[in-house]
Amino acid sequence: MTMEKQRKFNTVELLDKIERIGNKLPHPVTIFVLFTLAVIVISHILYLMGVSVSFRGVNSETDELEMLTVQAVSLLTSEGIAHLFSSVVNNFTSFVALGPVLVAMLGVGVAEKSGYISAIMTNTVSKAPKKWVTPIVVLMGVLSNIAASVGYVVLVPLGAIIFLGFKRHPLAGLSAAFAGVSGGYSANLIIGTNDPILAGLSTEAARILDAGYVVNPTDNWFFMFASTFLIVILGTLITDKLVEPKLGEYIPTNDGNEDKTTVTPLEKKGLRWANVSILVTVVAIALLVIPENAPLRGEDGSLTSSPFMSSIIFLMMLIFLVPGIVYGIITKTVRNDKDVAGLMTSSLETMAGFIVLIFFAAQFVALFNYTNLGTIIAVKGANVLEAIQLDGIFLLIALIIITTIINIFIAADTAKWAIMAPVFVPMFMQMGISPEVTQVAYRVGDASTNIISPLMPFFPLVVAFAQRYGKKNGVGTVVSLMLPHSIAILVVWTLFFVIWYLLGIPVGPGTSLNY
Repeated sequence: MTMEKQRKFNTVELLDKIERIGNKLPHPVTIFVLFTLAVIVISHILYLMGVSVSFRGVNSETDELEMLTVQAVSLLTSEGIAHLFSSVVNNFTSFVALGPVLVAMLGVGVAEKSGYISAIMTNTVSKAPKKWVTPIVVLMGVLSNIAASVGYVVLVPLGAIIFLGFKRHPLAGLSAAFAGVSGGYSANLIIGTNDPILAGLSTEAARILDAGYVVNPTDNWFFMFASTFLIVILGTLITDKLVEPKLGEYIPTNDGNEDKTTVTPLEKKGLRWANVSILVTVVAIALLVIPENAPLRGEDGSLTSSPFMSSIIFLMMLIFLVPGIVYGIITKTVRNDKDVAGLMTSSLETMAGFIVLIFFAAQFVALFNYTNLGTIIAVKGANVLEAIQLDGIFLLIALIIITTIINIFIAADTAKWAIMAPVFVPMFMQMGISPEVTQVAYRVGDASTNIISPLMPFFPLVVAFAQRYGKKNGVGTVVSLMLPHSIAILVVWTLFFVIWYLLGIPVGPGTSLNY
């Protein structure tokens, strides 16, 4: 056995071991129950110890930047117990992943169960070069962050369906899409919804030292544009060379669509009219968005903070729902309104396990935030980095590493940066590093470990999607699939950032590496 084959064998063996260990863990519901119990106990211990942290941040009541002190909040005091019981329903219904998933699935489910998605995938198989499937899936995942979280809801399961249509393992398609959506969340060819939010937080943090400093939404664009191609290459190589060979051959469950290799004349007719209906739907949406005074534009005419961005999940539902209904009517899989409602109901029935899982995951995440454990961990980590007293590129690398660790505990990127920016941006400015570069380093670290963090709001959804292709698939399966992507993105993207920084290339138009 050659050295290269031996290394490949050892890597696959290690990932198999990680999957076996992960899947031997209790059911994800049980894991989140245990995590919640741990938060309850730990919060009380830290409360009794009087643990607190102080940091520069924005006061939520006054919107003023000031020194804030956060203390550990116990869930075993009278007030804590009252909150524990009274917040259960709100924790569940307000969980960030729940609403978007259920709304999107109403449309995606109709498109899938009417046969439209199956037909379009089957039709595509005979035309598209197989070698381009993986990079296209990863690229679409990266680009999806333009529309916030829609990629998790639509593209991750669609990646699995696309690979299945090409008679490839659906879990490989799921991992490729997830790597693009989450691992490439901070990359894009154009400015996404996240850029203005992060830039605003960076501006507030920079003004601690420089009252007139402004970080613009475009100030990371050069680096993120180039990073898009890097993420696509990494996602493609890891999927094709490591993840899919590890998975082996997929044995389909044969639900009536998986073995199809041709499209009938009636199905072709259905596809034509369904695709026309998509065009009509998109044009109708465009008329609500593009004109200067269009109802879905923001108050200042922008699209960044507008009804359009707020309704993106519903619009995506329509883009799947309309062609699904049209295709079903023509192919006779939909005969009346009862059939449409039945397909919607059937699509949500497949999400039952996810809904149960989300209930317990939501309790853990909400209580973790309520106790301030995430904030305490983030600030303590920042203090450690400050105490190391590094400078230049080594300080930026340390920030990337610290961010990857904090990312395991606080998955929401804007929440992390809201805490970290007032600490790191002024500190790095004092060391001659511009806020724009600090923000880039944060984004590299943030994206790297999202795909292996069970605390990431959409991680339970990905587990639920994986279970469609094997009831034994669990947290361990998803972690073993995504760990190679996570390591590759962290190592290679960090190296890419180091080279970029050392070459002195601006990270965005009109920006400087130095302050």
